[in-house]
Amino acid sequence: MTAAVRTAAVRINARAGVVIAMAAFLGVVAFFWPFLVAPGKFGSNYAPPLIFGVLLVIVLCVVISEIAEGGIDSKALAMLGVLSAVNAAVRPLGAGTAGIETVFFILVLAGRVYGPGFGFTLGCTSLFASALITGGVGPWMPYQMFGCAFVGMLAGFLPKASGRREVALLAVYGSLSGYLFGFLLNLSFWPFSLDPNSSIAYLPGLPFTEQFQRYLAFDLATSLGWDTGRAVTNFLCICLAGPAVLTTFRRAARKARFRAPVRFAPGGSAHRGEPPAPPERPATAAPS
Repeated sequence: MTAAVRTAAVRINARAGVVIAMAAFLGVVAFFWPFLVAPGKFGSNYAPPLIFGVLLVIVLCVVISEIAEGGIDSKALAMLGVLSAVNAAVRPLGAGTAGIETVFFILVLAGRVYGPGFGFTLGCTSLFASALITGGVGPWMPYQMFGCAFVGMLAGFLPKASGRREVALLAVYGSLSGYLFGFLLNLSFWPFSLDPNSSIAYLPGLPFTEQFQRYLAFDLATSLGWDTGRAVTNFLCICLAGPAVLTTFRRAARKARFRAPVRFAPGGSAHRGEPPAPPERPATAAPS
């Protein structure tokens, strides 16, 4: 088993870190608005998710532009494009049937190897590409992009481990992220999916504790089976394909040498982590 080596394919500077922190805060507000927004503050019940959806798109664009500003080179960008295409092509294989989702294990493994910045960006781009291919563009897409972005980013912050312990750690995290993703995504449509007279429906004006109890009952009654399918799929994919994919990703990172230091040779030519070429021998005059 290859040793656990982390390669930051996308560097996050201080300003990009602040932007990501602000985006995380806005994402929490966007997902948990039924518990935070007082009734009657918007013109209609459908206004909050639409407003937050537009804001999430804007924030994601700002975050990606901040990350890209000096934080990603051409090799990392090429890797991002390849993995986004792979995720977009693999996702329809599961199509969400019985909760089976084949997109998350690549996010987890890529975030682990290439760092949280790469995982965040890959979560956004792969879900965007998948939505374009499968016709899944809609008001739910920003929430899916944001949820997957945080799945990939948090994988880059997992503690150090190697060998079987690393695979087990990633498999457990993949299972938990499957449940967490479903828990968050249900919040985007829960207020509009049931009859207000139902005991598990969203009811504006209730205290937070009662509202949250209603949502927990809704999540357990309608989504637990699907989330379990997603969690089991993540666990099995990481356990079965994780060692080989981790080895492949790390070999690609060593070959790519992301953001290798630039060294200047005496002759003025630049080399990225390579020794300068030996000087040419001066030509000798032919004997007369």
